[in-house]
Amino acid sequence: MSQAIGKLYSTPLYTKRIFATAVAAGVKIDLDDKFEMGVTNKTPEYLAKFPFGKVPAFEGSGGLLLVESTAISRYVASLSPNPQLLGSTKAEAALIDQWVAFADSEINARTRILFGLLRGGIPYFKPADTTLRERLFHALDVLNKVLLSKTYLVGHRITYADIVLASVIFTVFSTIAGAAEREKIPNVVRHFNTIINQPAFKPVFGEPQLAEKAQQYVAPAKPAKEKAAPAPPKEKPVPVPKPAEVDEEDEPLVPEEPKPKNPLDLLPKSTLNLEDWKRAYSNLDTRGSGGSLEWFYDKWDPEGYSIWKVAFKYPEELTQTFMSSNLIGGFFNRLEASRKYLFGSVGVLGTSNNSRIEGVFIARGKDIKPVVEVAPDWESYSFAPINLSDPGQKVFFEGALAWDLEVDGKKWADGKNFK
Repeated sequence: MSQAIGKLYSTPLYTKRIFATAVAAGVKIDLDDKFEMGVTNKTPEYLAKFPFGKVPAFEGSGGLLLVESTAISRYVASLSPNPQLLGSTKAEAALIDQWVAFADSEINARTRILFGLLRGGIPYFKPADTTLRERLFHALDVLNKVLLSKTYLVGHRITYADIVLASVIFTVFSTIAGAAEREKIPNVVRHFNTIINQPAFKPVFGEPQLAEKAQQYVAPAKPAKEKAAPAPPKEKPVPVPKPAEVDEEDEPLVPEEPKPKNPLDLLPKSTLNLEDWKRAYSNLDTRGSGGSLEWFYDKWDPEGYSIWKVAFKYPEELTQTFMSSNLIGGFFNRLEASRKYLFGSVGVLGTSNNSRIEGVFIARGKDIKPVVEVAPDWESYSFAPINLSDPGQKVFFEGALAWDLEVDGKKWADGKNFK
């Protein structure tokens, strides 16, 4: 695939519409795998480009800066050589715009407000909850009737409108619409399954976690008040000096329970400082005299750390190489809780529809599981220990770090580091 058209700043939660559109348009987008919601989008550098601090945000060629999923995905769709995506005629283009607006205003906007009510972002008001649900499911009922005689919203092929609707329904079906609600809108369910199960879209949407029951508001539990200590008997008063700065209504201070330490923090101190290694890897050439590999071998501590070969277990499911690269980025995002214990260099080897994901991890301790199990999808990867005294395994390790690894004739196409 050609060079990426730009970089996306986002969390995986907001990328389905954009990346599915990119697949349909046949273009590549890089995802900034260092992005942290609530951190990156509050930095001066980010706000200089995107003053509202909104997510997702897109930085394209020629200084193009966009925010909002609709604007970004609409731009991506416009780059497709296939006119069908945005409509082959003016009438089709207008119908596509109509259904995109319907999905965003009638479904997505109401779903987001409901989330605010249910999760405490908006003060809960029962009549608002009831009205939003009624209007949301009325919109879905209308949509269900429209899809009774249609496979796709416009024409006889997938368009941008179908992608937008599926990305919106993905959230609804996993939260607000339980099994009972979905049973009433079978045509919407059919359309949803048709779109997300397209082979090209599978890596973007993944397997939906359908809600068994619709989410409902649960009032936060009120902390129980401690009973005041009984006053001493009047016949035997006990004078207690009261410091002026203590409020009479203050409750006794209860020390917080100490947080349990991660077992990895209790390991003996190592001669290898992982943060120093990450800096050396970032600032030095990988190979050659004075390079980061030389630095690593000088500091290597096989007692305090271990090296692992990492491989995605299901290469037959991989399609476009940029989608595979985004898959790595998503995995790395979910490993965030183990950043202080882990370094990774993982890449896509091969070409679109004929690739694999492999690389290496340097992990604290002798067991990889405590480090990687913080990511829900860690079991989609295999992990095998690497012994640097074995020449073949050492070559694999160095190739993964230098990004020139080749396995079974498949050359390194793209990669990401976990630092």
